[in-house]
Amino acid sequence: MSRQRSDDKRRKILQAAVKVFARKGYFGAKVSEIARKAGVADGTIYLYFRNKEDILVSLFDEVMQEHLEKGRREVAAVKGAHAQLRAVALHHLRLLGQNYDLAVVFQVELRQSTKFMERFTASWLQDYFAIVNEVIEAGQREGSLRADLPRKVATKAFFGALDEMVTSWILSRRDYDLGQLAGPVVDLFLRGAAVPRKAQEPRPALAAVAPLRGGK
Repeated sequence: MSRQRSDDKRRKILQAAVKVFARKGYFGAKVSEIARKAGVADGTIYLYFRNKEDILVSLFDEVMQEHLEKGRREVAAVKGAHAQLRAVALHHLRLLGQNYDLAVVFQVELRQSTKFMERFTASWLQDYFAIVNEVIEAGQREGSLRADLPRKVATKAFFGALDEMVTSWILSRRDYDLGQLAGPVVDLFLRGAAVPRKAQEPRPALAAVAPLRGGK
């Protein structure tokens, strides 16, 4: 019971930190403001975290751990690279689209510090990339994705498109379902923007016959 109360209090502090960081910014936020938002004494914060930086790092670690574990389960629940990429995109956009404050912390506050970015990229972002890379590699093996597709470039492009959708959603401050963009983003990634060659140009044989038909 004591452990449960301790975990609940720690979770409450992290939830309060998300709101304070989103509104005040990481560098403008004070530990005392987080404590007040969480409904605990200032000193209680230091029973769970060393300092403000430790709060932010712990927040990223816990959210990303849950995000990646759930993402892997959702990918495993569907078959085929196309469906799996849609599962990744939908999970990514829904996770942040359902929590505006968390999205602000991830998209804005994380990027205010090279130190935080380097730590995040070297740990959790690499794990995220690994999931997407595995899906793309499986798609190449099954023949549903181009064999010559450079997986590293494709993985970063896929993440970059989703990342920009979240940032745009934050900056627009419009109320729409971010998850609805998963389908269009994945479709663009899979099909590209160009009209398929067959639909764009007549076949050589037909092109040669067309003038003759017109002259009859």
